[in-house]
Amino acid sequence: MTAHSATATRVRTGGPREDGPQILEHVMGWTLVVVVAMLVVQLGLL
Repeated sequence: MTAHSATATRVRTGGPREDGPQILEHVMGWTLVVVVAMLVVQLGLL
């Protein structure tokens, strides 16, 4: 078994090069930011 054939049989695990709905990731990220900001303001930490 050569190095090339060993790497060709690896299974993709969803790393950073995985294609997907990037707009959904941005929306969910900004939603998390807003929720954390609202929690901080409600608890009086700011």
